Amino acid sequence: MNSKEQSLTYLNSLCKNTLMETLDIKYTDVGDDFLVATMPVTSKVHQPDGVLNGGASMALAESVGSPASMLFVDPKKFMVRGISFTANHLKSVKSGLVTATAKFIHKGRTTHLIEIKITDEFGKLISHCKLTNIILPKK
Repeated sequence: MNSKEQSLTYLNSLCKNTLMETLDIKYTDVGDDFLVATMPVTSKVHQPDGVLNGGASMALAESVGSPASMLFVDPKKFMVRGISFTANHLKSVKSGLVTATAKFIHKGRTTHLIEIKITDEFGKLISHCKLTNIILPKK
């Protein structure tokens, strides 16, 4: 893996003209077995009653879980695809910044199981997610 700064610069550069850019998702930290991203909670990601939409939380979780796998495979030889996703939304939030932290539960040759915890600015758990990625050879 490249340096932390190179990895974050690379990941953030991939967001241009994507859902991640639309939702203002930014990658902020990376390590040997984790990736962190943030998303501001504004009306852009609210459901009609003014709280964070669960779908936006899931988009944030997927946006940190899949790239976590991407960082640990050779992108010239392999591609990453999500094949299973679960989310439990535990608390609502109306504003501020939410942080998603993806950590590996299992890092195999063909599948990765990743736990993603989304917390508010006070460290309270908002959503708990699990993502299974499949690692496929490029043809």
